[in-house]
Amino acid sequence: MTTQNLHYITRPSTLKENAPLLILCHGYGSDENDLFSFATELPEELFIISLRAPQAMQPYGNAWYAINFDNEKGKWSDDEQAKDSRDQIAQFIDYACSTYPVNSNNVNLLGFSQGTILSYAVALTYPEKVKNVIALSGYINPNIIPENPSEKDYSNLDFYCSHGSVDQVIPVDWARQAPKFLDSLNIKNQYAEFPVGHGVAPQNFYDFNKWLIERI
Repeated sequence: MTTQNLHYITRPSTLKENAPLLILCHGYGSDENDLFSFATELPEELFIISLRAPQAMQPYGNAWYAINFDNEKGKWSDDEQAKDSRDQIAQFIDYACSTYPVNSNNVNLLGFSQGTILSYAVALTYPEKVKNVIALSGYINPNIIPENPSEKDYSNLDFYCSHGSVDQVIPVDWARQAPKFLDSLNIKNQYAEFPVGHGVAPQNFYDFNKWLIERI
């Protein structure tokens, strides 16, 4: 199904109304089927929606924003595209809450890599729309969040952040900045590292699933 510019797939909840909503945001070069493989192992009461990022890539896959590899600039991100995707996800949350039998006060985001960068940005820009964030193998991009985040009310937010200690795509040092940043804003958060590269270890899945179950 498609709304606005975002294609998505769903897994309904066992609850007929007020279900906690979980929105999945995949990584660069992937699609909505990637993280959806988690769905069968996640709590049945969750209404799960897996989004496809809006930028189609060749020959396949999708991106939330362009990442360019340039000799002069090195590796750089298109922050304007990232902001546009951030706002599209925020609009999608409103759409999902008005379309499906979900609880608008129990919206959870789960991102991987580029999807995590966007999940951080959505929650920190629109904290009134989000409750919990599972941030896997990503980092906070300061260019796509509010300039003065201390002016926002983040009291309802809670983050689970994790990273592979030998991640060869996004350096673990980048991820380690997130809990410091969240702590500085008095935002609830938990951080974990696992001895893997750019991926989700079974123990990592068990860890964040347990964290989520305690909060939904």
